[in-house]
Amino acid sequence: MALLRKINRLLVVLLLLLLCLLLHSALLRGNSPRRRTDDGPREDAVVPVLLCASEERLGAAMATVNSIHSNTDAEVFFFIVTLHDAVRLTRQYIEKTKLRRINYRILEFNPMVLKGKVKPDSARPELLHPLNFVRFYLPLLDIHHKRLIYVDDDVIVQGDIRDLFDVKLEPGHAAAFASDCDLPYSHEMVRSVGMQTTYMGFLDYRKPEVRDLGINPNQCSFNPGVFVADVDEWKRQAVTRQLEHWMQENVRSNLYSSALVGGVATPPMLMVFHDKYTRLEPLWHVRHLGFSPDTSYPESYLQGAQLLHWNGPFKPWTSPSVHAELWDRWFIPDPSGRFRVDRSREGEPEEEEEERTR
Repeated sequence: MALLRKINRLLVVLLLLLLCLLLHSALLRGNSPRRRTDDGPREDAVVPVLLCASEERLGAAMATVNSIHSNTDAEVFFFIVTLHDAVRLTRQYIEKTKLRRINYRILEFNPMVLKGKVKPDSARPELLHPLNFVRFYLPLLDIHHKRLIYVDDDVIVQGDIRDLFDVKLEPGHAAAFASDCDLPYSHEMVRSVGMQTTYMGFLDYRKPEVRDLGINPNQCSFNPGVFVADVDEWKRQAVTRQLEHWMQENVRSNLYSSALVGGVATPPMLMVFHDKYTRLEPLWHVRHLGFSPDTSYPESYLQGAQLLHWNGPFKPWTSPSVHAELWDRWFIPDPSGRFRVDRSREGEPEEEEEERTR
């Protein structure tokens, strides 16, 4: 009996030790910085991604979200910006498809902030969509993160988005962009379709306001369709105010135009961030896939690309287009049936095709 009592006491001690270990583990988990609030996650472990979802291109934005979510183990939080009329459709697209598993918030953008800052332009009116300018207003959005990633809706991410988020920004830089001169495979494509990769293609150097900037017209430009932003530095440098300044100057003096290659959203970014941005690795922004239906990249190169961007008029959900199969892999059909992949437009006049795209 004495032996049995000793064994029982030993078992009780072991049980108490086990309970203490479990309690200690629970306390550690409770003190973890990975917390959530009703306003979305704030912890550094989360990768915040911002993109826009217009009603007419909702399926494109959802393909972007799906590609990011499917190719990472990181905890991604999506901030999806849209206009008031598309909020319900955006939520429905997410909640009625496999995307319901993502972490997200839908933010409404008020286009009134653009009043008096965007010049009506008939050359490419689709580029004047209010959501094209959301990237200018990061501090005004209800996002509580020191750093975030912005991506356009004609993007597919094949790599781990955490790697892009972890890029080291140089001191004093509010953002990291991809230089237009860093993609060797795109040089032949650029020449063949007459694209510009320098400031000359985006700004009107006949205007004294542009010449006074002292920017070499032959200096390489960059593409603001994908970037990593340091929001605190963005605020410190009053980047939004600077961008609005150049928008208003353009209204008065026509410093850039959608008749030029760069449209109306890229030029202000080029002026404000001139020589003040960190360069992204080229494979994290392989672009120009939408500039010509007659030129393409080697398949081996595209397989190694971390991010693909169909900037230009020929989008992968329409026809003609190139490398559409890489986009199709991530497309999720619209449960409302409004957004449809349409590959039946081949042979239509170019001006009609441009009217549908932005």
